[in-house]
Amino acid sequence: MRILHTSDWHLGKSLEGHSRMEEQEAFLEDFINIVQKNHVDLVIIAGDIYDNANPPARAEKIFYQTLKKLSSKGERLTLIIAGNHDNPDRLVAAGPLARDHGIIMMGTPKSIVPRGDYGNNKVINSGQGFIEIELNKEKAIIIAVPYPSEKRLNEVLYNSMEEEKEQIKSYNDRIKKLFHNLSKNYREDTINILISHLFTLGSDQAGSERNVQLGGSFIVNKDCFPENAQYIALGHIHKPQIVPGTNGKARYSGSPIQYNKKEINFKKKCFIVDVKAGKECNIHEIELKVYKPIEVWKCSSIEDAIERCTKNKDRNCWVYLEVTTDRFIREDEIKFMKTTKKDIIEIVPKIGDNPSKNINIHDFSHKSFEEIFREFYFKERKVEPQSEVIDLLLSIMKEEKEDEAYQPENKRIK
Repeated sequence: MRILHTSDWHLGKSLEGHSRMEEQEAFLEDFINIVQKNHVDLVIIAGDIYDNANPPARAEKIFYQTLKKLSSKGERLTLIIAGNHDNPDRLVAAGPLARDHGIIMMGTPKSIVPRGDYGNNKVINSGQGFIEIELNKEKAIIIAVPYPSEKRLNEVLYNSMEEEKEQIKSYNDRIKKLFHNLSKNYREDTINILISHLFTLGSDQAGSERNVQLGGSFIVNKDCFPENAQYIALGHIHKPQIVPGTNGKARYSGSPIQYNKKEINFKKKCFIVDVKAGKECNIHEIELKVYKPIEVWKCSSIEDAIERCTKNKDRNCWVYLEVTTDRFIREDEIKFMKTTKKDIIEIVPKIGDNPSKNINIHDFSHKSFEEIFREFYFKERKVEPQSEVIDLLLSIMKEEKEDEAYQPENKRIK
């Protein structure tokens, strides 16, 4: 059986208010070609299909169009689980219609997939958190646990383990117990796969995913995964990687697009897995295109930034400008840069290393309050305060001094 593992599409996601839909549409077209070219039998999408629980209509439209093309008229199976960004109910709402195209959708850890035909293939057995499929005369048992939030995990565990509720307190121990119970469905004559959406200790988060671990309480250890799983397809982390200590069989496929400037230093990928019952997997990586790169331009001066914007005005990229400067950047200069080079996300002034230009906030003895405030404001915001701000602050200070002068002597604070 040939499996393709992907995740974290985040359809509908923007970059500081800038739409990424064109890039996502380009990726999905290429993804369909990758699946078809490599004769994939089963596509696994390990959560975070959308970027939020209420995705735009355009995102939903391209998702369903992609699934239909992946189906190849029911010949290929696609298994989808919800991630922490997805609305489980909304994601699986189209399940009955998708079934004819060989598409299986699971929203929560309690999900039970109906048995029967899915396109030209079958779900021959199922229960809470697992399915057994028959595909091209091969059988596979798949543990499938959509994003297990604390609440959802409690719902699926404590219904059948009430007597152990007090003994299994940590999130990791509960996940381990859940996977252990579900792995009892594995057999020696079946391909045994696990798919979930969670964060594993030792994985490199790469600064991309929103922090939903709440101080580490939602992090699991590699030991929670069953040893008899032949491949473990994970979602949630945007950097493609192997989970340390799992001998390469537990992997994050990562997101297909650079969604953050901290994601620009590694390549985007998906994994193709060839697996047979009782055998080790043969895994190879497919490197994905960068459709519109995120770039950080470090400029030595305002003039350098303007020149760079002019020279690269036709480049198709998102830009973060870091400008070393000893003065504030004027509004007309900012407007020129953003007008000349489209898709500038942010312009960040950085104070130069010239000691004569740096602010010594401890040297107040010879400076007026207004001078001190101007220096502090510039230090924090990298722009000069507007005259209206100065006037307002000085008027407030004046009123406070006048109020203090009129207080009775015995009521003044000493």
